[in-house]
Amino acid sequence: MGEVAPAVDGGIHPLVDALAERIRLCRNALPDLAPLAIDPELEAISGSLDGDALFIRNEVHRCRGLRKLHLETARLGAGLQILHCVFFPDPRHDLPVFGADIVAGRGGVSAAIVDLSPVGETLPEPIAEALAGRDRPAFAQVRELPPWGSIFSPHVLFVRPESEAEERGFVEEVATFLSVLAAAAATSPSQAPDDPATVARWRGQLRYCKQQKQNDKTRRVLEKAFNPQWADRYIEDLLFDDPPVPSATA
Repeated sequence: MGEVAPAVDGGIHPLVDALAERIRLCRNALPDLAPLAIDPELEAISGSLDGDALFIRNEVHRCRGLRKLHLETARLGAGLQILHCVFFPDPRHDLPVFGADIVAGRGGVSAAIVDLSPVGETLPEPIAEALAGRDRPAFAQVRELPPWGSIFSPHVLFVRPESEAEERGFVEEVATFLSVLAAAAATSPSQAPDDPATVARWRGQLRYCKQQKQNDKTRRVLEKAFNPQWADRYIEDLLFDDPPVPSATA
């Protein structure tokens, strides 16, 4: 087994950096990619938690079939580093939510998760077939999903990478999930805003956001580093904002 890649003092953990760059590369290949306006106060954020400096950077885009592509990288002191990425679909398209997260510290990566999560009962059939047919790398430590994890698909990968090889394998898994999503986004037909399927997907995305907001760990960290009001705004307006009611001009 290879050695776990430690975080470099004063630098970014290799897996966080590698995955952020891979996500950006995959994002740039999405159809009709365009930046979304973001409040400058939320684009680059500085704070303090228990005497350690906290830095957060946010990148927000949209593309065909997806209403918001959000990539967040955060660092606390020289230890804790987080990558959080969610691509939210436009409810007029039959597409899932893409999500990937990494939590890394001085001892290595404690958590790495990726999924294409359905906003209905199941994933769209072509996406489910593509995920089922992929070659899945083996990971020694598969983690248990949190209590609110019912929103994830059967193909979710939640692991603690034990080696550089497993870290590379996780990056490749994320790239595979994104390639499946990109192919679907490029060909997905747009349905009417008032189509029952559109409305059902909108409600499913509301449910997804509500479940994600039950992650109290995120809220506690933000409240301690800033204040409860700021934490609420960050979570409600940026991390897991409710999808707008579908419209023809969305």
